[in-house]
Amino acid sequence: MWLFVAFLAVPLVEIALFIQIGGLIGLWPTLGIVILTALIGTWLVRSQGAMAMNDIRRSFNELSDPTEPIAHGAMILIAGALLLTPGFFTDAVGFSLLMPPVRKMVMRHASRHVKMRRFEMGGAGDPRRRQPHPGRDPNRPGTPPGDDIIEAEYEDVSPPPNKQPTHPGSGWTKH
Repeated sequence: MWLFVAFLAVPLVEIALFIQIGGLIGLWPTLGIVILTALIGTWLVRSQGAMAMNDIRRSFNELSDPTEPIAHGAMILIAGALLLTPGFFTDAVGFSLLMPPVRKMVMRHASRHVKMRRFEMGGAGDPRRRQPHPGRDPNRPGTPPGDDIIEAEYEDVSPPPNKQPTHPGSGWTKH
């Protein structure tokens, strides 16, 4: 329900702001401000997005928890979408999401509602964490697992060698 209200309220707020600001400074300065904020916002999103990607890569390389860098990157992405949306309210929210203290405040607020149960680095391919497969005998390395067998039928559909086309060439292909 709150999403419906947001989709209804945001355009109404934007229209009201356009009318008020356009009445104060005129049409062309209002449009100029909207275009200028989109250009500045795009430049800021690109630079901060690159920094966020570096932070994410660093956390993966150091095998540390990537939750915070990924959340910062997501908020920068949302800020970019808001800054490209024409309007003053969306620009204000977008520019505020580009400020790291605001992003940290949003993360603190969101962390009260989101609970992470488990975080692991590595996986099946990580030799430090290799465990025997449940259906496999660890003492006999060549034994196949019992529950991973898939029975299927197949038909070879590859074309016979040296098959010539039955239609005249179109000029676009080499036959």
